[in-house]
Order: sequence, then C-alpha cells, then structure tokens
Amino acid sequence: MHIILIAIIVLLLIYIFIVSQKTSSQSYSEPAETLIKNSSSDTNHEFIFISRGKLFLNNTSNQLEEIHSPYVQEMIDRMNRKKQLHGWKQNTSLSTSFVGQNDISANDQVGLQVVGAQFCPDNKLIYFMKDSNVGGLFKYDATTKTEHRLLHQQNLYYENLAVNPDSGKILCSDHHENGTADVTILNDDGHGSEQLTEGDTVDSSPAWIPGDVSSILYQSSGLARSEEGYVIAHGPSAIKMLNLDNNEVVSVLEDVNFDFLQPRVDRQGNLYFIKRPYEAQQYGGSNLILDTLLFPFRLLRALFHYLNFFSLMYSRKPLTSASGPKVEADLKDILIKGKRIDAEKALRTESRINGIPSLVPKSWQLIKRTQKGAETVLATNVASFDLTSDDTILYSNGYAVFQMAQNNQSQVILRDKLIADVIAS
Repeated sequence: MHIILIAIIVLLLIYIFIVSQKTSSQSYSEPAETLIKNSSSDTNHEFIFISRGKLFLNNTSNQLEEIHSPYVQEMIDRMNRKKQLHGWKQNTSLSTSFVGQNDISANDQVGLQVVGAQFCPDNKLIYFMKDSNVGGLFKYDATTKTEHRLLHQQNLYYENLAVNPDSGKILCSDHHENGTADVTILNDDGHGSEQLTEGDTVDSSPAWIPGDVSSILYQSSGLARSEEGYVIAHGPSAIKMLNLDNNEVVSVLEDVNFDFLQPRVDRQGNLYFIKRPYEAQQYGGSNLILDTLLFPFRLLRALFHYLNFFSLMYSRKPLTSASGPKVEADLKDILIKGKRIDAEKALRTESRINGIPSLVPKSWQLIKRTQKGAETVLATNVASFDLTSDDTILYSNGYAVFQMAQNNQSQVILRDKLIADVIAS
C-alpha cells in the first residue's frame, strides 16, 4: 500500500513539473508573423540585423526584408523530397525513435543559422551560416537577389565579420573545437585565410581602424582550464590592438572588474565599445543550497525520462503527448555576447528604452572614449551596436534597433524580438 501511494505521489509530481515547464516556455512566446514591427520613425541608413538565426535587411526606405538563402532553400527542398519518399512510414512504429521523436518531423526545419554578417561594396552582403556539423560563408547580391557560396566545410565556424571597404579583406573570429578563437583574415573571395592571433584565448569582434591600414582592434578573453583540459571559466574581456606589420599586440583597455566588448573607431579617432561588469564564474554556498533544493526535482525528471524510454521500447508510445502546439523559442537562457541571459526575468525587471523592454541589464553601457582618454556614457542596456559610414550610431537592446541623434537622444527605428547583432552599412 505504501509503495502504491509513493508511486502515485511521484507520478503526480512528475506531471506537475512537466506542466509547469510547458507553461513557463509558452508564456512568453509569440507567433513568428507578429515579431517584426517597423516603427513610424524613418532612417536614411541601411542596416542588417540577426534575429533568431535569421538575417534581415532594412533599407534606406525603411523597408524590411528577410534574406532568404537559396542554399538553405535547396536543403529544405531536398528534405521535403526525402519526407515524401518515406511518407508511408508516417504514423507507424517505424517513424518513432527511442527518444520519442518522429524521424520524419524531427528534420522539418534546417538547423543552419546566421551567426555573422557584414556589408560589402557594390550592394552585396557577406554572411556565415552554421549548424552543429558544418559552416559556410556566402556572398549575397542585394540587387539581383543571387547568392554565391564561398566556403563550405565541416567544423568551420566564423563569426564577427568585418570587411575592409577599400581592399575587400575580411576579418573574422575563427572558433576552434578546443574552445579557443583567433582573429583570422581572408581574401574577398573567402579563401587565403591567415591566422593573426593565437593563444589559449577567445579573440573576437575584430574591427578595422579608419585611416590606419596597418592596425586592427579586437576583444580578447583568457581561458581557465581544468586538469583534464576542459574550459571552466573565461577571464575579463580586454580590447587589444594588433599591428599587422610587426605582429605587435598592445593592450588598449583592460580591467579585472569589467568586460570591454565590440570595439569600433570613428573617422575622428574616437573609440566606441560596450562596457559591462565582469562576472567571474564561481561555485559558492548559494549554489550548494540551490542544488540541494532542486535535487528531488532533478531526480524525478531523470526518473521520468528513464520510464519514458522503456515505454517507447515496449509500447512505442511516450508517456506524454508530443502533439501539442510548437513553441518558437524558450526565452530562458539566451546567450548574448557570451553571457546567458534570463529573458523572462529581463522582461519583468530591466529598464525600458522609449517604452521597449530590454534584454540586457542597465550595466551594459555604450561608451565613447576620445583620443585623450575622456569617456562618455552614450546609452545603457546595449546588447549590440555599430557605426554607419557617416558615424551615426545604431544600437540594440535586444528587442529594438535605435538610432542615436547628435544630442545623444535615441529614437526607435525597428522593433523585433531577440536581436543578437545589428550591423550598419
């Protein structure tokens, strides 16, 4: 009798836990067609932005369009043909795997996502797409709507593209499987790669310096590893300057208490960057208490998946239905500039800019630093920013793109959800 009672309580707790997880993930979801919202504000600056792994172009007429990759469309068509070929398996035991997913429907969406993009001369764009296995560099002609594949290979991961407007050379951050990343330079066709930095660091966000062809800026963060060689922590990000002629590296900004991110230089030689408090990874008493409190729930979750596996093996049916409404994105644990952000919490607690909620904290500041060292805070809650060709500042708080006027007042250009990067022409 006691065993039956305990089993009922365990199953009830599992059910409550699953329902609460679904409710949490769906409470902040929106249909995809309502995410993009142009505001009434106009801008004469063309820009692109990355949102939910997709690339969007906002032209000088304030018209928004999604850049659809023919390569991705080709993959989708190929998968649809495969789905039709194996359609006879639908709703049979052959279409269900032991992890409770349908072998046909599990591949309905292509996993390739845009992780870096930049403008090129002659009304062209260059962007990098990747999934868990392969990566590709593509060039897109915005006039003819045609795409040219420059690179495509396994375990390739380029990010933070920066194109030199004069030479066409491409700077990028080249990520490696061991957790490091270095600054690499490519020819305008994507080939002839040359590694510029090295070390057990993450070097990213490279930027050209206007009027200085021999130097570049980038951000760099050191890695801490365990005895087994696994990455266990990242050090504070510093801004470095590399001389391309003699490979000399100079530290521009460095502080153990702050991260300095995404360096940009205007035509007058002023330095712009995002400054945020550095948060060291640590395991303290609060973590121990939290782990202790959550242990029963984690144990119950593990028990549920264990029982679900046997249910699939013997009856080919999961313990819960998988036919519920699809949720576009779980807004818990969003990764922005190397930091995991609780988007649900941010929507409730963070400051609003012109009435628009912020995805990142107020402590993420956009700073302007003159050549004499004077610093000015231009904006707060800044997740990404860029400078246009006439040094106009465009920035995002994660839920909108803003343009900064000469009086440092911000106006809304465009509203969206989960904007990872904004890139100006």
